Amino acid sequence: MVEGLRTRKKERTRQAISEAAIAMFLEHGFDRVGVAEIAAAAEVSKPTLFRYFPSKEDLVLHRIADHRGEAAAVVRARPAGRTPLDALHDAFMAGLDAREPTTGLCDHPAVMAYHRLVFDTPSLASRVAEYAVADTEALAQALREAAGPDSDPVPHPTSRLTSRLTSRLTSRLTSRLVAAQYVAVRQILARDNYAALASGRTAGEVYGEAVAAAGTAFELLRHGARAHGL
Repeated sequence: MVEGLRTRKKERTRQAISEAAIAMFLEHGFDRVGVAEIAAAAEVSKPTLFRYFPSKEDLVLHRIADHRGEAAAVVRARPAGRTPLDALHDAFMAGLDAREPTTGLCDHPAVMAYHRLVFDTPSLASRVAEYAVADTEALAQALREAAGPDSDPVPHPTSRLTSRLTSRLTSRLTSRLVAAQYVAVRQILARDNYAALASGRTAGEVYGEAVAAAGTAFELLRHGARAHGL
């Protein structure tokens, strides 16, 4: 019970620091606010702040970082009979229905302001790109597990060892390519949805287009991935 209270207190402190930081960044700009100012506003010391957030960027991006590895988890938890891409498509569609910020289809003013902050700040946008690389690798591993050892049609060389090595390398390449394509598709769909909202339209007005765009994107992915059992 004591441990639970301590955990909840730490989470409240973490949330208070982040909310203070984001509010100040939105008002003054990311580069114009110092860490010492954030610590003072959150009523914590700088060392305490850095225990929760190792860098200034982490004060903003933990909201995105908390979603890292979700695609890999979706693949591993997919129902029987659903391919990895089916499961990823299902998850994205569910996110559109729920207006999840990660799909770009959330027109809540605070979410729109947050996205604007991230996309318009080079150091934050750069870190998001790094997260995409990590997501790609995690998803590629999950896809390799899903495809199994005999998923790639490879030639039959005379050497059994060469055959095994070739199969392993081909499987690794295939899974990384499919994972990279999925991550790119997800980013494009989310950015397009956000851009539509930023132009002044509502999430309800954009929803039909977002669903159609997702359907087109995943159908393109499936055509290339199907031959490899994904």
